[in-house]
Amino acid sequence: MPKYLPRVLSGMRPTGPLHLGHYFGALENWVRLQNSGEYACWFFSADWHALTTGYRDTSHIAEYRRDMFATWMAVGLDPDKATFFAQAALPEHGELATLFGMITPIPWLERVPSYKEVRQELSDRDLSTIGFLNYPLLQTADITMYLATHVPVGEDQLAHVELSREVVRRFNSYYGEVFPEPKGLVTKVKRLPGLDNRKMSKSYGNAIYLTESPDEVKKKVMPAPTDPARIRRSDPGTPEKCTIYAYQAIVQEEGTLAEIAEGCRTAAIGCVDCKKKLLAGLEGFREPIRAKHADILASGDLDDIIVEGNRKARAEAQLTMHRVREVMGL
Repeated sequence: MPKYLPRVLSGMRPTGPLHLGHYFGALENWVRLQNSGEYACWFFSADWHALTTGYRDTSHIAEYRRDMFATWMAVGLDPDKATFFAQAALPEHGELATLFGMITPIPWLERVPSYKEVRQELSDRDLSTIGFLNYPLLQTADITMYLATHVPVGEDQLAHVELSREVVRRFNSYYGEVFPEPKGLVTKVKRLPGLDNRKMSKSYGNAIYLTESPDEVKKKVMPAPTDPARIRRSDPGTPEKCTIYAYQAIVQEEGTLAEIAEGCRTAAIGCVDCKKKLLAGLEGFREPIRAKHADILASGDLDDIIVEGNRKARAEAQLTMHRVREVMGL
């Protein structure tokens, strides 16, 4: 197999507009990795992964994918420095996942922590499907198809990477050293709760999107709960217990943040005033992203970028699958 520089691979599901959690939980780090010069970066739209929980309605996947790529570029990802591609354009991913399925015991898949967690979280959907059970193998195929050496993850996702490593070890033990064992590139990320203090999720309606209008953000922020101890305007609060303060911490400069914290503790500012400051901070952060996102969607260049990324990914995938078929005697 050809030799490669260390490669980073990661992806996102095209299930709707991207929110602040996507930025501070992943995209901010992707931009840093892309600009570090230490890795060749590959970022993809995880189209088939979107089907594992959203298989009933697939009508918006193409639209969401295009919007997602535009948002990536708006926050600083550069198609001249990293490769963007769409999983659904590459049937090789499905082929490799199927071949991995031939050698992977079912209990390996059932023990993945998120398997039971997501089924409980989305109990209103029928997730007793082969596709949902099999998504770790599809994820492994995504990683290994491009001989990726590193996968950026939070510590809570290391179990997913470890399963991929186990599958790779088993495959290599049967057929020879075809794939490198991917390593989890653990990075500290800023985790944001949803506005209702639950996990930030599109399905909960508690997320602030990177590109939605200021009016839409205001409608979400103003009724959001704050420190429950501040029943009256004159009651002092504890900023660390307030969801609104968690958002202040990511958009305000250090001095402004300190003033907000002190004002909360001494009841010098009320929750409404605090939320108004947050809205101003959020708009200062989001406005450049929103404007660039709109320009990218209107330019007509995005489709060419996706086509070129798919072409580059396809060339790599075909090389990998030629080797896989060869060693497996297919």
